[in-house]
Amino acid sequence: MEQNETTPQIEQQQVTASAESAAASAPETMPSLENMLKEAERKAQEHYDAWMYAKAEGENIRRRAAEDASKAQKFAVERFSSEMLAVKDSLEAGLAVKETTVESFKSGMELTLKQLASVFEKFNISEINPVGEKFDAHKHQAIGMVDSDQPTNTVVSVMQKGYLLNDRVLRPALVMVAKGKE
Repeated sequence: MEQNETTPQIEQQQVTASAESAAASAPETMPSLENMLKEAERKAQEHYDAWMYAKAEGENIRRRAAEDASKAQKFAVERFSSEMLAVKDSLEAGLAVKETTVESFKSGMELTLKQLASVFEKFNISEINPVGEKFDAHKHQAIGMVDSDQPTNTVVSVMQKGYLLNDRVLRPALVMVAKGKE
């Protein structure tokens, strides 16, 4: 009888073991290829949409920057221009005077020149008037050389003043330079 009692236990152990081995050997449920393809297409579309958004945003930034640069160029001289209008008004007022004397005309010109110098100062425009300085090809343009007691390449005279805008040459000074002693 012992054999009969152990047989059901053995059979149950065998059934349990075979069920476990069947579960272990059964493949995990993998998504179908169709589902994998749909997921990959969904992700690809998300990436494409994100890329298109970034591209459009980049183009918008570029366009706005170009518009801003265009406006800056267009209106950069607006403040300067409005200040220069006052100088023009002064010149026109001086010319509109019916009875002028040389003294009143000169006085008006001096006031207008002061007004212009004030505008230049306000916008960091400064004169280059290098008499007695060493010749600097970045700021001066030599139009000739003259005999002089000064050292060679020293500016002897200025034919036309030059101008700087924020330390950048707007117009070089036209100068005569010392030849030096021979």
